[in-house]
Amino acid sequence: MSTPVETPATTSLTIGGVPVGPDAPPFIIAEMSGNHDGSLDKALEIVRMAAEAGAHAIKLQTYTADTITIDVDKPEFRLSEDHELWGSRRLYELYEEAHTPWEWHEPIFDLARELGLLAFSSPFDPTAVEFLESLDVPAYKIASSEIVDLPLIRLAARTGKPLIISTGMASVGEIAAAVEAAHSTGNRQVMLLSCTVSYPADPASSNLRGIPVMREAFGVPVGLSDHTMGIGAAVASVAFGSVLVEKHVTMSREEGGVDSAFSLEPDELAALVRETKVAWQALGEPRIGAREAEREGLRFRRSLFVVEDVKAGDPVTAANVRSIRPANGLAPDAFSLVESKRFTRDVERGTPMSWDLV
Repeated sequence: MSTPVETPATTSLTIGGVPVGPDAPPFIIAEMSGNHDGSLDKALEIVRMAAEAGAHAIKLQTYTADTITIDVDKPEFRLSEDHELWGSRRLYELYEEAHTPWEWHEPIFDLARELGLLAFSSPFDPTAVEFLESLDVPAYKIASSEIVDLPLIRLAARTGKPLIISTGMASVGEIAAAVEAAHSTGNRQVMLLSCTVSYPADPASSNLRGIPVMREAFGVPVGLSDHTMGIGAAVASVAFGSVLVEKHVTMSREEGGVDSAFSLEPDELAALVRETKVAWQALGEPRIGAREAEREGLRFRRSLFVVEDVKAGDPVTAANVRSIRPANGLAPDAFSLVESKRFTRDVERGTPMSWDLV
């Protein structure tokens, strides 16, 4: 097993002017994938939905069937019969259906920018990097299956733009090699995504506890590319230090689409944006003690109060001195020290107990 790459640690980066790191709310990427179902109008509708939901970015996948595979009908070029979604399908056929036509990228990106969304893509070969550079994308995402394509990683990293690398299926050595390939170009704006390549993924396979391990091992920010149903795993990831969440999105799972079965619908994407921000805010600071917001509450802790009118010389008893709210009197534990002592003066009911009363 390779040793994790030794590089200066990076805790945050910037994508299109938006900070991504522990000091900012989680960066939310809405992955369109093939959920446009072959319709540019539907693709643009998804962009509008992502903007309305509050996502930071919309992401595409830039390939053609011919740039990602070849048209061959051999067992190696077919998915297994028991694949969760695409059992027995030929790779070429699947990618023909799922790809986003390259001529759609510009209108999709233009609309995204108009709506205040960042827009970028996953390139799957050198021609895709060249094409995306012509559109001046603000970042690149390397898909899990491409983590072993080190020449592609170096090419994308040489643009100097932030590079987001998914790590599904990858070993420690493969992740180390990918990070080193990116860093070797001088690009330090690199981050990793924890990912489970299963569609949909079982939450039990998400292994969110690996997020801080990955961050410490490779010295880069870490996020989550999440293929589970719903938003539970994504929200939970924030507690483990995830600074970015990528989820597939669709207008409606019922309408179909190549990845729609494990994609978020509009209200779910809005909930993801909202709840990951709440989770991030709830992290607070690594300290124990009263919070500023609790200062008023301190007044209503229990303390010892005189609960009956008493005369000078009366003994302190459990009937005339009790532990009640608010907190103006002696601490409750002091009762054993004042019990049976005698009051030095007349005291009204509702007076906080103090040492000068006995």
